[in-house]
Amino acid sequence: RRGTNSIYHAPNRYSYDNNLTAIQLDRSLAITISPLGLHCVNICIYICRVYNFAGVARILSHEGGITDIEVLQAALLHDTVEDTDTSIGELQAVFGQTVARIVQEVTDDKALSKEETKRQQVEYAPHASHQAKLVKLADKLYNLRDINRCTPTGWTAERVQEYFVWSAQVVRGLRGTNPALERHLEELFKQRGVEL
Repeated sequence: RRGTNSIYHAPNRYSYDNNLTAIQLDRSLAITISPLGLHCVNICIYICRVYNFAGVARILSHEGGITDIEVLQAALLHDTVEDTDTSIGELQAVFGQTVARIVQEVTDDKALSKEETKRQQVEYAPHASHQAKLVKLADKLYNLRDINRCTPTGWTAERVQEYFVWSAQVVRGLRGTNPALERHLEELFKQRGVEL
């Protein structure tokens, strides 16, 4: 957690499970450490977000065959500006102009409504740089797999389907970027009856 001096240590009797989804990890850690209070639950949520960042980079490298270090760095940092107080300028100072630009391209404007944000993602996708398209493809693949494995709390089947339909609209604008990632996405959409 930002702004605290507290350090949280996960009990070492729990091992890392590579197949654990972020939501499952969140739930299991929250149950395991709930006697320690709300701060521990918050750190679990933070840990799950870190797994998302690493998951997106892993998809790019292991499934997409991407070795461009700036793209992989941007994948690790893709939600940093949206989810923290970090600015694009700070990212540029530490990671360079290219990484900062890629992150900027995949960062949603927090001032917009959810509906406007979704509309802009669909509209902007075809115009993004090749590097940003790679990060966006891997992020969509990670998120869709996660939702497929474990429906977010409070989401109805209809909301999940709407998310898949909207994601397909975004991915259509990213076509021609990485055949391997696009095949994986096509399989997920096909399972849900969504045409790409």
